[in-house]
This record gives sequence, structure tokens and C-alpha cells, in this order.
Amino acid sequence: MKKILVIGAGLSSSYLIKYLLANAKKENWHITIADQSLELAKQKLGKSKLGTALLFNITNEKERQEAIKNADMVVSLLPPTLHILAAHDCIKFKKNLLTASYVSTEMQALNDAAQKANVLFLNEIGLDPGIDHLSAMEMIHKIEAKGGNIISFKSFCGGLIAPEFDNNPWNYKFTWNPRNVVLAGQATAKYLENGLLKFIPPNRIFSQTETINVTNYGAFESYANRDSLGYIEPYGLQHAKTVLRGTLRKKGFSQSWNLLVKLGLTDDSYTITNSENLTYRSLVTSFLSGANEKNVEDKFCQFFDLTKNSKDFKRVKWLGLFENTVIGLKNATPAQILQQLLQEKWRLENTDLDMIVMKHEIEYSINNKKYKANSTLIVKGEDKTYTAMAKTVGLPMAIATKLILQNKIKAKGVQIPITPEFYEPILKELAQNNISFTEE
Repeated sequence: MKKILVIGAGLSSSYLIKYLLANAKKENWHITIADQSLELAKQKLGKSKLGTALLFNITNEKERQEAIKNADMVVSLLPPTLHILAAHDCIKFKKNLLTASYVSTEMQALNDAAQKANVLFLNEIGLDPGIDHLSAMEMIHKIEAKGGNIISFKSFCGGLIAPEFDNNPWNYKFTWNPRNVVLAGQATAKYLENGLLKFIPPNRIFSQTETINVTNYGAFESYANRDSLGYIEPYGLQHAKTVLRGTLRKKGFSQSWNLLVKLGLTDDSYTITNSENLTYRSLVTSFLSGANEKNVEDKFCQFFDLTKNSKDFKRVKWLGLFENTVIGLKNATPAQILQQLLQEKWRLENTDLDMIVMKHEIEYSINNKKYKANSTLIVKGEDKTYTAMAKTVGLPMAIATKLILQNKIKAKGVQIPITPEFYEPILKELAQNNISFTEE
């Protein structure tokens, strides 16, 4: 019997665990679901007799090593900075490790040790990064196989609310980690445009957007991700003139969000004294010169050169930032205060469905004739638990886990899924689960 250790039973784990349990009897697996909340682990296990719920603290060395030693495969859904704790033990006990997170410097440094231990550390096997790698590399290799030369590669992805449930002025609700959304855009974006390096500093990230049209779903806007340049070498795009990756939102979101950025509400670098007793109205007042409790709306509009009838002002007002509601969060940063408010205003209702939108746009040439290829993925959630986000993050991880345990993937060391060995079988099974791209 093969033993799979899943560390973390949070939002992204639902589909992963569902798939593993559904295949456990046929594949002769035992699934251990380890989490710092035993109740949450039990909830994800349900009534299945094919797994075990385990109270687990990743920082407890004895607990961690005992659990990893007894596993054949370790799947980590921990925050990115904690994967490395499991990784060192996986080297020690010669266990394969799988994560959906970007390869960190610390993880990459373990490549030689992982190869020596004859184990695979597969990272970036979720949605973005993950499905984006699989689908992009399949497209790129198909183009190259027919003699094509890539001129431009652009890739966009967004976790959004399905149109049928899009009922707030921001056209957005949280479908993944709220903190990551609030802190997005705080690093300089780097990309390649027409052969030239381009940089967008944090204060311009949300004011420099690109319109992306998606068939049957209309226009979206994209703001640039942190580092698109890092994909040039892995994707084999050394001769491309343009390489850009971006995040999708509905039109108008970025301009309104930029008001909150410029105001200072996404700053996570300091705490506000007496924050628990402040109101949201007094908080906004404190960020505007000359403002007081009576004129804060006027000063806000004056500062940003807005009218009270503008969509931007109405969006900010709808959030409740001008209300006399007490914040109630002690020693909080502005970003933490904003996150608390948004988690209430942008929460998924029980009947809401989320939606994933991903699009690749590639321009290439064959015999000096130029062509364009677009590939689009739309996935909608099933319910509040089995969301599109959980499905598109969890299923690639689950399928890769199965393939590794079946010894159908031979790669060793620290890897990301960019070769046919990964993308051919994983994309095939994703399509069988209604995760497939439409090409045009």
C-alpha cells in the first residue's frame, strides 16, 4: 500500500483530497490529511475509511519527521515559506514532494540533494503556476514542431466571480487567499516588449493595464505580474520579442483599486496605534490632509479629482470606508484593516459560484509569414467548497501525485511541469474533468 501525506486542509485542498480518496481503493493508497485543525482535517476526510485525519504542526520536528518518514509521497499545501521544512525531511527520508508554489531560492538549492536521493520535488503544479505551464508548453512545442518561431508570448489568468453571481460594483469576490489579493502589486513588474526590457514600479501597476477580450465573456483588464522575464529560459523563448504575464480583473477594477493603493490602505509595513477603536471613516480621514469627519468624502474626491457620481467613488463608498463602523482590530496594519473589511464585502455567498479565466496569446512566424494562436480556459465552480479555484489548483496536483506513484513520471530533482512527460498525461486527464482549453 502506498501512503500519501497531504499537509494542509485549507480552501485549495478540497478537490485534491476528493480525487485522492476517490482513487485510493483502486490504486491501493492510504491518505493521511494533516492539519493544525483536526476538525478541518476530519471534515475533508468525511466518512471515508481510506484515510486518516492527523493533528499536525509543521514546525514540530518530531511530528513532522514521523509523518514524512511513514509516507511514500508528500503533498504540501502549506504557505510557500513552510515547504522548505518538509523538503529537508523529504531529502533525509528519500520521499517525493509536490507543491503548487513557485520554486523558491531555498527549494532550488536542494536540486542536487534531491537528485542524489533519487526523489522528485515537483513545484508549480497548481493553476497559475501550474496549468499555465502545461498548456503554454504544449502550445509552444506544437508551434515549434511545425517550424514556427515565437515572436510574442502573453499569458493571463484571473480568479473571478461567475457572471451570474457578479452582483457588486467591483465585479469581484474573494476566491483565494484574501491577503495575497490585498498585497498584490507591491513589487516592480518586469517584462519584455518588442525586444526591450520594461519595468512598472508598484505605484503604476494598477494604472498601466491592458484590455483582454475573451470570447463569450467580453472584455477584461490585465495588470502585469511581478517577473515575466523568469519564464523566458524555461519556456525556451530566448528569441521572442515580447514576453508578458498578467492578472485578470473585470474592466474598471484596477483604476478603483489604485485609489486604495494611493491612499495608503494596502500598506503592510506599520501598525496603527489604537486601531481597534478607530472607525473606517476616521481611518480614511487620517490619510487625507485637511480632512475631518465632516468633509472626508469631499476631500477624498478633491485628492483624486473625482466626482461623487463617478464609478470609482461609488465603489469605494460601497465598501463602507466612509461609515462610522468601528474597526475592532488591534495593532493592525492598514492592509490588515482593509483585508478585514473586504472579507466581509467580497465574500462568496453560499450559492455563489466562482470562475477561472486563463488566456494565452502567441504570435509566431513560419517562412516569414506571421500567425496568431489564442487558447482560452474557462472553469466555473460547483459550489462554495468545490470551487473553480480549488478544482484548478487541486486536480493537477492530484493527477501528478498519481502519475508519480505509478512511476509514469521519471524526472528527479527540483522540477516544474514544462516537459511532455508532465503536460501530455496531465492535460489529457484534466480535459476528462472538464478542464480544457479552446484554441483559435
